[in-house]
This record gives sequence, C-alpha cells and structure tokens, in this order.
Amino acid sequence: MNTKHAHLTPTEHIRFDTLRTTLAHIFERHGTSAAVAAVLADNCASAERDGAHSHGVFRIPGYLSTLASGWVDGHAIPRVRDMAPGFLSVDACNGFAQPAYMMAYDALVAKARANGIALLAIHNSHHFAALWPDVEPLARDGLVALALVNSMACVVPSGGTKALFGTNPIAFAAPRAGHDPLVFDLATSAMAHGDVQIAAREGRPLPEGFGVDCNGQPTTDPRAVLDGGALLPFGGVHSSYKGSALSMMVELLAAALTGGHFSFEFDWSGHPGAHTPHTGELIIAIDPAKNQGRDFAQRCEDLVRAMAGAGQQRLPGERRYRQRAQSLREGVALPAATWAELQRLAQA
Repeated sequence: MNTKHAHLTPTEHIRFDTLRTTLAHIFERHGTSAAVAAVLADNCASAERDGAHSHGVFRIPGYLSTLASGWVDGHAIPRVRDMAPGFLSVDACNGFAQPAYMMAYDALVAKARANGIALLAIHNSHHFAALWPDVEPLARDGLVALALVNSMACVVPSGGTKALFGTNPIAFAAPRAGHDPLVFDLATSAMAHGDVQIAAREGRPLPEGFGVDCNGQPTTDPRAVLDGGALLPFGGVHSSYKGSALSMMVELLAAALTGGHFSFEFDWSGHPGAHTPHTGELIIAIDPAKNQGRDFAQRCEDLVRAMAGAGQQRLPGERRYRQRAQSLREGVALPAATWAELQRLAQA
C-alpha cells in the first residue's frame, strides 16, 4: 500500500466517519471481531486524521499481516481484575491493547476519582499504534494521565551496539482551562520506528546520530537500521544516556510491573509476517481535584501562557489539533491509490 504523503496527486479527501467505517470493515474481514475492529479503526483513523501518518493507514498492512500470521488473537476478550483500590490489571489474552484499555476505562476513571490516583496495568497485549489516544480522553475527563508502552527490541542502550529496548514511548495529557488538553507523545528513541519505515520507503536518509547498522556502526541508511541494525536513544551523541534511562524506566513500568514481556523477551520467529510487539502497557490517572489550591486546569493554562511569554512558538499537540480541525472540515487527505486500496481491502 502506497502511503507516501508528499507530492502525491491525485488526493482524495475522505470524511472521517467514512474512513473509520472502512477501516473497521477491513479489520473485521481480516480476522477480528466487530468490537475489536471498531476500536482499532477509531485509533488508526484518528491518527491519520490528526496527521500522525506513521501510525495511521500506513500501519494497515502490518496489522493484516500480523493477523494472518496467527501471532495475535483478533477475537480476544480481555479479562479485567480489580487488584486494589487504586490498581486494575487487564489480561489482553494475546489481543490488542486498545480493546483491553477500553474495557477497563470506566473503572480506571472511577478509581482515580475515588482515590485520587489509579493504575491500569495491561499485559499479554499487542500495541501497534500512537500512544496519545490513550491519554487524551482521560484529560478530557478532567484527569492528568501518563501512559507508557514498550515494543520490540530495536533500540540500543546508551553505549551499546545491540538492540535491547523498544522505542518505548511516553504519553502525557493534562486538562487545560478553555482549551483542548495539553498532550505529548514521544519515543525515548531518536525517532519513531514507523518514521524509519516511511523514510526507507521514500528513499530518504536519516539524520546523523539516529541509528546503527547490523555491525553497530553509525548509519543514515534507514534500510540498514531496519535490516538488523537499530535506533539510538534520544539525546544525541553526548546525552543518549538520558533517553536510555527513560527507555529502561518504560521497560520496568510497562513490562516488569504489568507482567508483560520486556522488548527483548518475546519470540515471533514462528509467525512470519508478525509486526506487533507482544508486550505491556501502564496507564496512570490522577484526579487533580483531590488536591488543595487553585484549579489545576487553570494552573495548566497559566503555565502555557508563561511558556508563550518565554518565546515558545508551538505547544505539544498543537499541530495535531490544527490538523484535526482541518481534516474534520475538509476530509482526511489520502492518496487516491491508497484510498482505492483501502476500499478493496474492506470488500476482500
């Protein structure tokens, strides 16, 4: 599927609901239940709508290949366990993480509001999508949220030459008075793995200091990174230990604490075509209303104004919201060939 977005003609503008419905049909026709299909389609369509192309329809071939390989159970029904007043555990039953999260979402919110803080630990799960959709809804419900997920081993630790960590993103969201929530989603690697794949397809080199080849030597060739090489932690040549330390933290919180696999532990060699990492995810929700003092959302707004006053030109998530508004107004822009292929897959 051609998902390159630059210099493409002709382009189709698809209504968001139409895109989401089409993706749901694709997932269901290729091995998921209707319930799982609806959750995955909303996540994938939302990423495309918001301009996160490396986690939008670009991911569809990987989803379908993984389902066909038998690596993931597209019909899994997650099991939610109430472990403590502020702790929920979900066994995704070898299914995708997002349906497991959705099944426990209301209970997570209720626990956070009752206790001031709550954790949701998901294990035996596959996460193959953007992480910000996991935290933004919590902020819209008035909570402060943090999510961490580890992935397949594709990042070397600081000073290392062999892949050990995943890209291990961290997402954060906070309610903001009178505005959309403040949200960021960042990989602890030098760049997202999906962006490396897109660079390889488009024939673009990576920036210096972002990856190594199969021999552990620095490279700007994205295909060398993908073919036995690895990404570096973020922070650059002299500060990669910062990204490496955060990636280690994600491994411990998203895998060791949840009961999931570390990025280097699972073996998908028996499932050719598998793409989704079989790991874990941790979501933390905090109710700021439990604390004394001024309203948290207003305090968040005070900080945002101070950041602007200090010269910061763009807030985390701001570009995503602008793209969302444009997509909802004009339709989600897709190459005509990509849209035609999605329609074909929905009917296959």
